[in-house]
Amino acid sequence: MTGQISDKIHFLNTGHSDCIILESGGHFAMVDAAEDSDFPPEKPHLNLRGYENEVVNYLLKNCRGQDGKVTLDFIVGTHAHSDHIGGFDTVILHPEISVKKAYLKEYDERGIFIMERLRWDNREVYEQTVNALKERNVERISDFAKSEETLGNFKITFLNGSAKKRFFKYGENINSVVTFVEKEGTRVLLAGDLNYKGGDERRIAKQVGKIDLLKVGHHGYFGSTSFFWARTLSPDYAVVTNSRQRIYPDVRFKLERVAHAKLLFTEDEDGIIAHIGSEGRISIERGIMNGNSSESKEQP
Repeated sequence: MTGQISDKIHFLNTGHSDCIILESGGHFAMVDAAEDSDFPPEKPHLNLRGYENEVVNYLLKNCRGQDGKVTLDFIVGTHAHSDHIGGFDTVILHPEISVKKAYLKEYDERGIFIMERLRWDNREVYEQTVNALKERNVERISDFAKSEETLGNFKITFLNGSAKKRFFKYGENINSVVTFVEKEGTRVLLAGDLNYKGGDERRIAKQVGKIDLLKVGHHGYFGSTSFFWARTLSPDYAVVTNSRQRIYPDVRFKLERVAHAKLLFTEDEDGIIAHIGSEGRISIERGIMNGNSSESKEQP
């Protein structure tokens, strides 16, 4: 209900990959779908643990509507890396899951440096997602800078949603979409894998300002979370889709000592739900993947 802590953002435990479910007013949407088990046969080094089954099971258990099926008002693929969009084809093609709309930028290899093009499976996971959307006749939107969606009580704005020509060739992370969620004075920023190499962190931080909760960019690895980003956003909570032992020391320093944020790690907590109230009121539920969750009402 409006003004009460009833709307949720689910941060699933999918190792060091991203899968986030938005829930408000009986409506659901998904930002990224975690790592998958598929890999090109010529790239056996990409035989990684996939989480597509865990993602589907979580949706079926927690996100069914009155008709017994799961309906996602929209999905967002932040960028063409398998640890973010790898599981989408499984989700989209599942007979008990319906996706109404998809936000996914075009993938352009010309802007990606050669090592990543040769060693990673960006093109493959992107095409798998696009083909699944076509098979299920799901509308795909590929240019959506500053586009907005309403999901129940949530106002959602997409940032960095247009393809850009870059002078230098960076990895695909620089193209990551950022999802800004607002509800009655409470502000949440889901940073995908955005990093500071192209100046987008500075640009977006200036645009957004102080927030209440940050999904930390790039799993807390090096290259994300500049001093300016941490200081300007100054989140009360910072959710890292990773374990505490993997976060880079400089990122942890910036979040804890510069932003004074309370850090939460999806892998260590076995998934987290942020219950979103009004005027910055947020409570945290831990252990959501094993059915033995506990909710904390403390403020940071």
